[in-house]
Amino acid sequence: MELILWRHAEADDAVPDLKRELTDKGRKQASRMADWLTPRLSQDIRILVSPATRTLQTAQALGRGFQRVPALAPGASADDVLAAADWPDAAYPVLVVGHQPTLGQVAMRLLTGQAGDLSVKKGSIWWFQSRERAGQVQVVLRAVATPDWL
Repeated sequence: MELILWRHAEADDAVPDLKRELTDKGRKQASRMADWLTPRLSQDIRILVSPATRTLQTAQALGRGFQRVPALAPGASADDVLAAADWPDAAYPVLVVGHQPTLGQVAMRLLTGQAGDLSVKKGSIWWFQSRERAGQVQVVLRAVATPDWL
């Protein structure tokens, strides 16, 4: 299974949390990352998005359908994200558009098997893959990209 974690792009801080919209810079970040992702995403990818305005706007940059998942709202846990994605058992790739610190906590758990925090920059993706070797699930980090690098 492939799991892509995409943190929402830069958003305005002057409004209530769930209604925060992307700034001009944030729209550019989302567009740049969507341009990089689009040729790399499989057709059967399932896109799961927090109900916050900034994550919906980030996901819209892909120009694909997505599913709004209330369990991915700000304050979600790493367990909430992994359950929504059906990690590591989903038969299809999953892209989650969400928030910090949750996405950093998911990345930490996948990389180390332990709880903790990693910093995921606004607009960035972390791309993981699970595989089975000798009866054990292993995690492969396929890519980390920020819109500033693209």
